[in-house]
Amino acid sequence: MRGSEHKATRPASARGGMAGSAPATVGDVRQRNRRHALRSIILSGQTTRAAIAQECGLSVASVTNLVSELINEGLVIEAGLIASTGGRPVTLIAPNPAGAFMLGADVGERGVAVELFDLSMTRIDREFTGGTAGEPVEAIARDLDDALDALKLRNPGAWDHMVGIGLGLPGVVETDAQGHQVLYAQSLGWPPVPVEQLISHDIPVFAENGAKTLAMAELWNGAANGIDEALVVLLGRGVGLGIVSGGELAHGFMSSAGEWGHLKIARNGRPCRCGGHGCVEAYLGADAILNDWRGAGASVEGSGWRAIGELLDAEQAGDPIAAAVVEDLVSTLGSALGGLVNLTNPQRVIIGGWVGLRLMETLAERISAATRAEALDRPGSQFELVACHFGGDTVALGAAMMPLDSLLNEPRGTRPVLPASERSAATVP
Repeated sequence: MRGSEHKATRPASARGGMAGSAPATVGDVRQRNRRHALRSIILSGQTTRAAIAQECGLSVASVTNLVSELINEGLVIEAGLIASTGGRPVTLIAPNPAGAFMLGADVGERGVAVELFDLSMTRIDREFTGGTAGEPVEAIARDLDDALDALKLRNPGAWDHMVGIGLGLPGVVETDAQGHQVLYAQSLGWPPVPVEQLISHDIPVFAENGAKTLAMAELWNGAANGIDEALVVLLGRGVGLGIVSGGELAHGFMSSAGEWGHLKIARNGRPCRCGGHGCVEAYLGADAILNDWRGAGASVEGSGWRAIGELLDAEQAGDPIAAAVVEDLVSTLGSALGGLVNLTNPQRVIIGGWVGLRLMETLAERISAATRAEALDRPGSQFELVACHFGGDTVALGAAMMPLDSLLNEPRGTRPVLPASERSAATVP
């Protein structure tokens, strides 16, 4: 594996402001205003200086100065004129799609999906590499580099304005005081891995657990946007959770908050890949669901999207074996979610991941009812259950939010990128 030059900081949530207890300086205030203005422009697609001022609580004069700076940085463009109600036409402001590019990667044990986004957060290319079950971490690192090589070959111009790559990883990602990040993927049997060794390209690297990057995407402009208290659930081969509290993504002491997949729901229960017994993932992960179906007597081929769909189709068609498996699945999921509802009192429970999306297609009402039945009456009456907004690519999109967040927080040119020959290898604590 290889080293990387970038010392990532813990990624702020998509809605985060400037952290720290010290009094804000003039520079801090200006940078915060820049962040809010650029974010408003990107989310709006097209807007006006007056609309930015109103949304950000700034004067039109201040916004005019900020927009001029962003135009000079190449991040914003004037996109035409619209008629006003009384006077000169109003100039539209828009993000410059070619002004900056971000990469987001959904990294799993069966390969990686890397997506390229422009500054409007439109996906312009995608590359999937790998696909072999149980790949070691060294193979995942090669998959990442192969995907980046392919994307760079097809989009050479994007690399001239590349902000960085965000990695949505299958495990706990810790960040030390110097900004070095280490992945702990206990369930996959990988040793602790310095994130800087996963990428050899000379671009900044950011990383977080994949369930948290899913939550970042939903916070940015999805089902968690504008919601103060939410649970963003990832159901796939693994099971994860992003906890939104006070409109911010919760990290915990060392960023392992949300490891719901390894919450024990059955004492001395099924063995889990993490080495424990009775974990949520051992009952609600894709392999567990399909093994239950096989164990009940079904002949099942594969272990992916199609196989889960076949189970649900069989249940809908009245197959008694499939119906019993799905009924048990809904009950177990409701019990696991009901405990989370009692614990966190969310306004919204958002279900994502490829298994979660499959389940929500036909079972949303049943999952909601099972969750309410397992929660206390009062918190159980206070949430709504919805599918994630962005669909199957949400982890990669959320991962791309991390380099975008760095661009929002730091003017272009303030973050140096060292060549590979000058990078120092990170160590595992």
